[in-house]
Amino acid sequence: MSKYRNPVCLFLFCLFSLSSFGQVQQDFLDAVTDKFQKYCNSVPREEIYVHTDRQEYVAGEDVWFSIYLIDRQTAKPSGSGKIAYFEILNPANKPVVQKRISLEQGFGPGQIVLPDTIRTGIYTLRAYTNWMKNFLPENCFSKRLVIYNALSDKSFKVMTELKAQTKNTTGDKSSSLAASGLVVEIDKQDQESIRIIINSTRDFRLAGGNTCYLFVQTHGIINFRRVVSLSDEGTVVNIPRDILIPGINHITLFSEAGRPVFERLLYTSFLKTGNLNLAVTGNLRSREKIRLGIETKNGSAASENFQALSISVAAESGNTFPGIDDYMIFGSEFGVLSDELLKSIINGAPEDSVNKLLLPMKSSWIDWNKILSGQFPAIRYNKETENHFLYGRLINKNTQIPDPEQYLFLSMPGKKAMFQYAKTDKNGDFTFTLPLDGNIKDLIIQPENAERNNNIRIESSFSDKYPELAPAYKTSVEALLQDNSKLAVNYQVMKIYRSDFLPDKSSLIAFTGGSRRFYGKPDIELIMDNFIKLPVMQEVFFELIPGVFLKKKKSEYEITIADPVENRAYDKTPLLLIDGVVIKDPAIIANLDPEIVEKIDAVKSRYFVGEYMMYGLVNVITRAGDLSNITLPDYAVRLPYRVIEPVNSFSSPDYVSKEKKQSHIPDFRNTLYWNPSVKTDIEGKTEVDFWTSDFKSDYEINVQGISGDGKLVSFKKIIKVN
Repeated sequence: MSKYRNPVCLFLFCLFSLSSFGQVQQDFLDAVTDKFQKYCNSVPREEIYVHTDRQEYVAGEDVWFSIYLIDRQTAKPSGSGKIAYFEILNPANKPVVQKRISLEQGFGPGQIVLPDTIRTGIYTLRAYTNWMKNFLPENCFSKRLVIYNALSDKSFKVMTELKAQTKNTTGDKSSSLAASGLVVEIDKQDQESIRIIINSTRDFRLAGGNTCYLFVQTHGIINFRRVVSLSDEGTVVNIPRDILIPGINHITLFSEAGRPVFERLLYTSFLKTGNLNLAVTGNLRSREKIRLGIETKNGSAASENFQALSISVAAESGNTFPGIDDYMIFGSEFGVLSDELLKSIINGAPEDSVNKLLLPMKSSWIDWNKILSGQFPAIRYNKETENHFLYGRLINKNTQIPDPEQYLFLSMPGKKAMFQYAKTDKNGDFTFTLPLDGNIKDLIIQPENAERNNNIRIESSFSDKYPELAPAYKTSVEALLQDNSKLAVNYQVMKIYRSDFLPDKSSLIAFTGGSRRFYGKPDIELIMDNFIKLPVMQEVFFELIPGVFLKKKKSEYEITIADPVENRAYDKTPLLLIDGVVIKDPAIIANLDPEIVEKIDAVKSRYFVGEYMMYGLVNVITRAGDLSNITLPDYAVRLPYRVIEPVNSFSSPDYVSKEKKQSHIPDFRNTLYWNPSVKTDIEGKTEVDFWTSDFKSDYEINVQGISGDGKLVSFKKIIKVN
């Protein structure tokens, strides 16, 4: 029997080895999949699309726009960010306009006024969320705007544009791959599948193994994965076309050692799911009413209900930008796109033509080195889902070194005290949170320990990471003037004659404090008018506030509170406030005139706000309630702050009355109609009306939108007003 035992054992050993090897292969695929999914969940990609009413403007005009925030992975509207940061950069990459825009369920209307002092030139509009700031300058929406100043001959002589993506991917180093003994080809000729042809030399397989792994993903969704065995004759892997998500498919080949040895981007075209029918009725003449009938349908001709369509009607220009459906093929994942690539997508170029333009590009989101190592990008800026974040740094004035592990206080003067603290990290950075509203807040920030001689630096909420610029074409002032002269004349006429058409941009400045006092109902609530007037604050405390002591020792004052449990004074000073603002020097309270004091609140027990403990507190509330009688120390920072800027409503005339229609006051609006939030009914239909102006021209109707389940719609139509 012994002579048969060895062959049987050898067979079982080989069988076990093959099984183990197959399991190892599957384990690697599972490990890559797990790491990829963890990466996409930990570092989700947000995208923004901005629909503006036009592409060309005159300095001093309004820019009307609508912002769409989209989750890159699901392609649906994202409610994870409540603020969009909107900027316009001049050709030298310097911001000339900055505004925070409120978003609700992934949508937000906006409006800014262009400064009338800016020069003629090609400007860049960019928009991003607080989360996207972690990945700037790549992860933001950007497009060019032509702005002409009719009242100034100053211009940017050499125009620039954002530098298009030109970095090579691993898979494009064909010569180095061939030299190593690996050649990968992609054949898209078959209508049913895509063929991945892998040729390898014997030396390559001896050095790297006979196995590799094929992985295909599209904007964070896994389409295909497989273990591939290499052979002398070459290996062909067929990927069914119907499993590939339309868009940019990212193909990666891993070696047996788990290193990416080949990457390639492929474009898979898609059928537009959000179809739109637009009917124009009315007399296309000056000062006539036009009705747009809109009907949205999905690919099966069934009605599609859209909750956010933005519609503009403006004078046509030759300057085009992709609609939301074409733009979201790329988003910002592959950097600033070249004009050639944008035109190819807009014009419906064949897949092969687009693929040639994709060769030098790579994803700025999916980085296999980071994914496989598990070393994800550092996150400083969180998603603003419930609050707005105010960032800053605490730095020593003398050494200019950040001061870690220190407390800071945020206060807003008011009769209802709002208290917030922050603690600096190892880099001296701190973060406060503010409610998401449009109220103007009077913020006062100061360190807990004033003796450390620190300086507070508040960080701008707008990123200072700007995209790289590359010289573009030279555009003469004369060319810009010729293209925009009609717009400029129209703007000047409207400015002179039709100021009544312009929306009222004035708003009263009113500061708001806290909505409720942070300490709730105090132990003592002393209303000064209920008692006899006393001449000094020291007598007020002595006579009217038991257990709270204001005393003078030598030349200094101190305020102490008796612990109601142990019936003795705390060893530490209580938190002192005037109008809700932390005061470090008790003498400021002692020197107040009791006549200007309305109320005094006192909490005698220990009180916690988060992890910060107070040994009682005293809040002196003046009749004005705005800290107007107090001079703040040098170490405090005071600034007015509005989280969300107000947005005016678009206004336009109507000519229902004969009197208005026959008026000799000219009407030369450059934008006839703008509506950032049109909703369709349950049948996918809606109607909007607008009036034409005196300016006879071709006008572009531009409709953009996205449904709740991610269906995109983009439609443009030209009408001629005679």
